[in-house]
Amino acid sequence: MAINKDKNTQILITISNEKLAEIDDFQFNNRIKNRTEAIRQLIAKGLEGFKSSQKADK
Repeated sequence: MAINKDKNTQILITISNEKLAEIDDFQFNNRIKNRTEAIRQLIAKGLEGFKSSQKADK
């Protein structure tokens, strides 16, 4: 599958083996087909939580 570079950017990150295990557990427990999608979902959930906490602080 080709990446639409107008809409998406690939990044390379380094994470601990412990965090990777947590991501893999999240992927398995939520029946997500691949690790990349699991990471996308976790980032989205984290950003939603961050935005919610910022609104609550105002």
